[in-house]
Amino acid sequence: MSTCDTLARASADPTALRTRALRVGANAVLTGLWLWLYRPVFDYLAIIFSRQDFRTNQIVLLGVIVLIAARVRKGGLRLRMDAAPQLSYPALILALGGSALYLAVERFLDINTISASLFGLASYGLLGLWMQPQRWRQGLPAALLLIGALPFGEHMQTFVGYPVRILTAAIVRDGLASAGVASIGIDTILVLENGVSQVDLPCSGVKSLWTGMLFLLAATWIERRCFNLRWLLTALVFASLLLTANLARVGVLVVVGQVAGWRLAAEMLHVPLGVLGFVAACAAAVALLRLQPPIAQDAWDTHTTDGASQPRLDRPIWLAPGLAVTVLAMALAYSPRPQTGLAQPPPAWQFPAGLVAEPVPLKPDEIEWLTRESAESADRRRFEWRGLTGSMMLITSTTWRAHHRPERCFEVYGFSLNDSHTYLVAPDFPVRFVSLGDSDGHGLLSATYWFQSVDGTTDDYATRIWADLEPERERWVLVTILFDGVHDPHAADIQAFYITLHDAVARSLDSVDGKFEQQTFPKAFNGTGLIENLSKHLSNRLAVHHWSFREGEISMKEVLHHEKLNADVFP
Repeated sequence: MSTCDTLARASADPTALRTRALRVGANAVLTGLWLWLYRPVFDYLAIIFSRQDFRTNQIVLLGVIVLIAARVRKGGLRLRMDAAPQLSYPALILALGGSALYLAVERFLDINTISASLFGLASYGLLGLWMQPQRWRQGLPAALLLIGALPFGEHMQTFVGYPVRILTAAIVRDGLASAGVASIGIDTILVLENGVSQVDLPCSGVKSLWTGMLFLLAATWIERRCFNLRWLLTALVFASLLLTANLARVGVLVVVGQVAGWRLAAEMLHVPLGVLGFVAACAAAVALLRLQPPIAQDAWDTHTTDGASQPRLDRPIWLAPGLAVTVLAMALAYSPRPQTGLAQPPPAWQFPAGLVAEPVPLKPDEIEWLTRESAESADRRRFEWRGLTGSMMLITSTTWRAHHRPERCFEVYGFSLNDSHTYLVAPDFPVRFVSLGDSDGHGLLSATYWFQSVDGTTDDYATRIWADLEPERERWVLVTILFDGVHDPHAADIQAFYITLHDAVARSLDSVDGKFEQQTFPKAFNGTGLIENLSKHLSNRLAVHHWSFREGEISMKEVLHHEKLNADVFP
C-alpha cells in the first residue's frame, strides 16, 4: 500500500484526524514553551543580525542559510511535526543538557554569545526528536555553521589577538636575527604589521581562525565527512596552517617594509598576502578532508517519509508532556544574574582647585545598563580647565562588565568614528584618543578614554578584561572625556589636563584601596600574579610602541589598532 493511500485513509478516519490535531497542538505548545525559555536571547540576536556593525556576520548567516536551503531541497528533508517526538537519547541529552547549561550561564556569567550558542545547540537537539537519527547526525555541521555566524571572531581578536601577535613578532624577530638582521624589535614589527593593515579583513591575523573554522565546517558538510579523530586532526593542522600563513605574511611585510624600506610596497602586499595565505590553507584543508572516507551515498540520501529504511525509535506517549513540563519548569526557574550595580555613591574625587567639575545626572537608560552590569558607581560631570570645556564620565567597578569601549557609545549618539589611536602621555600612561565627526567625515569633537587602577593604566579593553582573571580583583575606573571641540593631544594644556585627572583618580583609588599601595609593579611571575603580569606586559608593549612614534621613529598613522568590540555583543 502506498504512502498516499495510507494518508488518505488516515484523513478519512475521524479518530486519526483528531490524533494528528492533538499531536500538532502538543508540538506547538512545546515549541512555544521552548521559545519562552530562550526569550532573553532574541534581543541579542536582533542586534547581531540587524545592525550595520555586524555586516560580516550577516553575510555569513545569509550564506549559511542559502547553503542549508540548497542541501535540504536536494536531500528532501521533511520534518513530521504532526508526529509524536521520538525517544532519541543523543538529541534529548543535547536539548535538555544545553538548556540546563543555558540557565547556569544566564545566572552566573550572563555572556550573550555563550547563551546564544547554547540556544542553537539545544534547539538542534530538540529538532532531533522529529528527525531520522542518521540525518540528524549528518546535519550537525550545518547547525554549527549557524552558530558560527555569531561574532566569535571579534571576541577572539579581543582576548587572544594581541598575545598571538606578540608571539608572531617574537618569532619574526628571532628569524631575522638568525639571518643577520638584528635591529628589528618586537615593537617595530607589531607597529609595522598593524600600520599597513588598515583594512579589516577576516583573512588576516587571529580572525582568520574564525573564518577558517566556518569554511572547514561547510566543507565537511558538503564533502559528506564525519566528525571523528581524523577530522579533529585535520582541524588542528588547518589552524596551524592559518597561523603559519599569518606568520609568513608578517615576515614578508617586515622584510619589504622595514628592512628594504619599501613601505608603499608593503601596504600593497598586505591584502594579497593575507588572501593568498588563507586560500592556500583552505585548499590544504579540503585535500586533507578528501583523504577521509565519505559517508555512504545511500545513507546520505535516505529520506523516506515514513522512515522505513531507518531503525524505528520508540515514540512513548509520555515523552511530549514530559518535555513540556520540563521546559516549563526550566522557564519558571530562569533567574538572570542579579543586578547589584550603582550600590555605592561615587568616590570623593580630589580634583585640584583649577579643575571645575559640576555633577550632571545620568540618563535612565544609562542607570539601567550600569545597574545591570554591576558598576559600583558612575559619575558624569561638566568640566572647565584652562579654557578647555567638555564632559567626562568616571565608572568605577571591580568587574569588566561595567566597562566598555566608548567608541560604540559615540557612534550610537550619531557621531562617525574618524580615528582612534593610542597616545602616550607618559611612559606608563597610555590613553586612547578618538576623533569624532559627522556623516561626511568632518571633524566635530575630540574624545579620550583610559582604564585606571592602583597598579596601572591602559587604553586596551582586552588588558582590562584579563585583569579580572586574577583571584583578587582590583577596582578600576573607566575615564571617558568628550571635549567641546577638536583638540590636539600634543597640546600642553591637553596633556596637563590628562595628568591632572589621572592623578585625581589615583588619589581616590589609593584612599579606597589602601591595601594595594605597597605593591610594586611589575610583580615576579608567580602562580597568582601571572595573568596580571601578562596584562601589564601587553599594556607596556602598547606604551613602547607609541613612545617610539613620539621619538620620530614611526609616524602616527602606524599606531597599533585593535579590532572594535561592540559593547552590545560581549556581554
